[in-house]
Amino acid sequence: MSFGKNILSYKNQMLDSLKTMVAIPSVVSESTPGKPFGEESARAIDTILKIAESLGLETKNVGNYAGHAVYGSGSEFADVLCHVDVVPAGDGWNTEPFATVEKDGLLYGRGTADDKGAAVVALYCLKALKDAGVKTKRRVRVIFGGGEEVASDDIEKYYESEPMPVFGFTPDSDYGICNREKGILRIELTGSDKPTAVHYFSSGAVVNAVPAKAEATVVCSMEQASALMELAGADKAISFTKIPDGLCFSVKGVASHAMQPQEGVNAAEKLIMLLSKVLNRTEMGDLLWFLSEKVKTEYDGSLLGIKQRDEPSGPLTLNLGIVHIGKDVSNAAIDIRYPVTASGDDILVQVQKAAAPYGLTGSRSNESRPLYLPEDSDFIRLLKDSYSAVMGKEPTVYATGGGTYARELKGRGVAFGPFFPDEPDRRLHNTNESIDLARFLQHAQICLQAMYDMATK
Repeated sequence: MSFGKNILSYKNQMLDSLKTMVAIPSVVSESTPGKPFGEESARAIDTILKIAESLGLETKNVGNYAGHAVYGSGSEFADVLCHVDVVPAGDGWNTEPFATVEKDGLLYGRGTADDKGAAVVALYCLKALKDAGVKTKRRVRVIFGGGEEVASDDIEKYYESEPMPVFGFTPDSDYGICNREKGILRIELTGSDKPTAVHYFSSGAVVNAVPAKAEATVVCSMEQASALMELAGADKAISFTKIPDGLCFSVKGVASHAMQPQEGVNAAEKLIMLLSKVLNRTEMGDLLWFLSEKVKTEYDGSLLGIKQRDEPSGPLTLNLGIVHIGKDVSNAAIDIRYPVTASGDDILVQVQKAAAPYGLTGSRSNESRPLYLPEDSDFIRLLKDSYSAVMGKEPTVYATGGGTYARELKGRGVAFGPFFPDEPDRRLHNTNESIDLARFLQHAQICLQAMYDMATK
């Protein structure tokens, strides 16, 4: 029998603790003194640490950036990184989002899947190790971050004062083992000219999502207005209203995560390409003209000269996430997920080179370097063995364009669970977020086995 099966006796306690955690609407909000991610994020950290203390575990709160619970002895640490903040509930729920509701083998509630369920499991895995009196080679530490959903510096701040582990994993992805995470490069493009025709253009709120809506006000001749209306034609995604000196446009797209822009329909790109068929560069302005020539509706970066792929992680993807044109603003932001063997610096230089003839500047607003832990490493072998002990077969290894806490381990860790690739997509940031309780308990066994192995091997 695998050691992981010991977690099953804690099922009811885990579900009770999960209900307590889901009831906290821990969406990151405005920072206040001592609470960098707002009141509710801090309350979630405090609550899970109090649960840990009630289980007889040693805890520490690191400035409400993150906290930890720990078990074992030894000079080294092995870490499991979770987070207790959540995305906003959104509309359209069939249940109360900040309450857990069990129905047909599923447990609904914001955070059940991302990531409070996994956080509670990891906590009770420490309890199982403690109750079994496991003798450890190193201390096992479960870390609870407070700002993961806003790509904050929560774990970076944590490790500024706490020792780095020898290895670790984050249960905030899928099984098998995600040993490759593409680099994430955000570039802001700015221009100084003012379009003569496009007086207003707005699309996107965040750079890491395909914008589902775009709006523009175009001052133009009657002939140009007629041509634009004819091109818009019967496309139900494009609507317009006439104004005395032109048209107002609204375009609907399909939202998607920036790591898979091909799954969405970019409303900004669609509107830009429509306008470029009638208006010239002066009328559109340098920024929109650049986007119409060097981005278009592509998502592989080919027109910018940055198209590339590698064997470990696949192709580069590009998402035009934000475009704002107005009286005193002319900027756009793109999100590039680049292969693990590529250079973000080289990509930035090439984008800047492509933008310069249009009078634009391109600056790096943010970058997360790639994660790549080779499959033949000792830690990957350990996790494969842990998974096999519970599931009876080896897990696959895979790459993602997404980003997890594993990057913060600087080559010492990966994403591992909690979900299985054959599960329906009903989790993460969706309305009616839920977990399958039977599969959840499978994950719990794998998680405990992995934590046992990290502590003792």
